[in-house]
Amino acid sequence: MAPRRARTSDLVHRSRRPAAQSCGQPGALRLFSRRNLLRQYQGLAMKKTTLILVLTLATAAAAQTAMWGGSPGRNQVSDEKNLPATWDVDSGENVLWSATLGSQTYGGPLIHGDKIFVGTNNQAERDPDHKGDRGVIMAFNLADGQFLWQIAHPKLPAGRVNDWPQQGVCSTPYIEGDRLYYISNRAEMVCLDTEGFRDGENDGPITDETETDPSDADLIWKYDMIAELDVFPHNLATSSPIGVDGRLFALTSNGVDEGHVHIPAPFAPSFVAFNLAGELLWDSALPGDGILHGQWANPAYGVAGGREQVIFPGGDGWVYALAPDTGELIWKFDCNPKDSVWELGGRGTRNNLVSTPVFYDGKVFIAVGQDPEHGEGEGHLWAIDASGEGDITSSGAVWHFGGEDYNRTVSTVAISDGLLYAADLSGFVYCLDVATGEHYWTHDTFAAIWGSPFVADGKVYIGDEDGDVDVLAAGKKLAVLHETNLGSAVYTTPVARDGVIYIASRNTLFAIKEGAQ
Repeated sequence: MAPRRARTSDLVHRSRRPAAQSCGQPGALRLFSRRNLLRQYQGLAMKKTTLILVLTLATAAAAQTAMWGGSPGRNQVSDEKNLPATWDVDSGENVLWSATLGSQTYGGPLIHGDKIFVGTNNQAERDPDHKGDRGVIMAFNLADGQFLWQIAHPKLPAGRVNDWPQQGVCSTPYIEGDRLYYISNRAEMVCLDTEGFRDGENDGPITDETETDPSDADLIWKYDMIAELDVFPHNLATSSPIGVDGRLFALTSNGVDEGHVHIPAPFAPSFVAFNLAGELLWDSALPGDGILHGQWANPAYGVAGGREQVIFPGGDGWVYALAPDTGELIWKFDCNPKDSVWELGGRGTRNNLVSTPVFYDGKVFIAVGQDPEHGEGEGHLWAIDASGEGDITSSGAVWHFGGEDYNRTVSTVAISDGLLYAADLSGFVYCLDVATGEHYWTHDTFAAIWGSPFVADGKVYIGDEDGDVDVLAAGKKLAVLHETNLGSAVYTTPVARDGVIYIASRNTLFAIKEGAQ
């Protein structure tokens, strides 16, 4: 194969200093003394001095936003009405349009303005200059599914230990105004223009892209967390950022080595905050050498006890609440029983956190899980009072659901009208009372569930690994409204806009609308 010419996706927004000293801020020196490393490990994050363009951020803060979960609290609930309960992708009943994706799709879908964005791999090979395995973000027209533009990231040279084959971009972007932010498969925080080059403009600071066709992405900036922060993503970097008041929060996916025994970078940060210009505001090395495997979850944000807090699921099975301005630890909670034990391959009773926390009514709702390749096991779903301080493991639990009643999960709960809907990897969907944890019903989909429940228009939508999408009636009594197959596995969570529900299967994006044919 002929050598590939340099592309936008190969460019990195870095300082001019050696990576070992850099903090992603031009002209600033990042000194990791042993004392500072210990401060980070204990949750006392170092605040970085940054230059922020106040007027720019104030304008951006007022702009329209979109993110996984719909809001910083990450609750997958929508006010949309008149959504379809039935459809058939074979006959075309209620199918408005469909668009081809890669062969594996874990990122998105995400709606913003007149576009919808998806993270996938490069098996579709929409750009002939991009051959082979890559991580891809695609943009489509929301109305008709027309492909607009894409960015394709090369794989990391270390291979599957840092960048598992064919997984694509697993991060769902955060969008504010005309800027799209996500974590690439190369553990980079990336900023793109939502218009790509279709608007005929090349926005900076990066303006030396070599490919500027209308179908190409317009790269604004990029921050390489491997080069700058020495993180070691295990298998893949996946975090879906949130944005609050001009700040971006994400996990780095720092984890163990290929042998699953050692942590190559125990003092590298797991939790990070950036401004919208790509400058690192602070980082935290929690949970340090407590990481069990990988860290593939997403942060959430909320206010409890009069305090803003960012909730980070840790790779040690603890959930951490940090101050959004400084990264200082507010509280932490161990989501595993005291006598739990971690064993390689999922044989033990201790779990890490793969699901995303939901911040709702002053509480955090989160469940434990493991790499789905580890199979089934007992799980624990917690409602945690977020108004505490320090270690609140013994005092912060509002209620618990688990043991033999609930299994490991990678899914995130959804809360609507006093009810909480949860799914586990074993394929069960549960309805609980959000205030008490009382169990109302369980539904068996008969296939593993990777995505999360989406609640809208009195319905609960959930997809599974067999490619089925179950539509359940929202409420205390179980009622199955419809089940249909999309032709390939569903690993993502649906979204909706203007009476249309959008669902990404493993290889196809569908727009479903009542009356469409």
